[in-house]
Amino acid sequence: MIIAIDGPSASGKGTLGRALAAKLGYHYLDTGALYRMVGLSVQRRGLDPADEEAATAIAASLDPASFQDAELRGEGVGSYASKVAVLPKVRAALLKFQRDFAARQPGSVLDGRDIGTVVCPDADFKFYVTASVAARAERRHREHPTSDLAVISADIKARDERDTGRAIAPLKPADDAIIIDNSELTPDEALDAVLAAIALY
Repeated sequence: MIIAIDGPSASGKGTLGRALAAKLGYHYLDTGALYRMVGLSVQRRGLDPADEEAATAIAASLDPASFQDAELRGEGVGSYASKVAVLPKVRAALLKFQRDFAARQPGSVLDGRDIGTVVCPDADFKFYVTASVAARAERRHREHPTSDLAVISADIKARDERDTGRAIAPLKPADDAIIIDNSELTPDEALDAVLAAIALY
């Protein structure tokens, strides 16, 4: 079984995806982390994130095991990630990795921005997790309490514009996705909502 969870930055899809995979005993992949890995490598090397050939070479030789989660959540990495994510060759380089992961037994949960629309359009279940900008900014602020809330909100809005406006695999709900508004839900409530939806089928 393949379960796709899409949604914008800080919507809570990662927390939900990890919890769902643990509950079902499935494999879990945060596909956004793959783009963060590429973005972080570009940042560390002082490269231009718009340099498609350089970013694609990094994506093609990516070793996920060599990255630590704390590194990927560092300041500025998200901005680099969203900039390399608009590059068609980078997306193509990472697509096979994601599809191979999705095929793992007994099942997989993948979260990202184009799982239900591009990576796994035939997924058994598709969810689109959303939340207000205010709720998402508060979550990011709790993760980075020294950051300015207004700056975080502006960054989230800019990220949304890049993700929804890109020509290749823009962020949007799949036509058959189940929408989960996560603005006011606790992680447990969000998990219960998804499990209830799965149980209906």
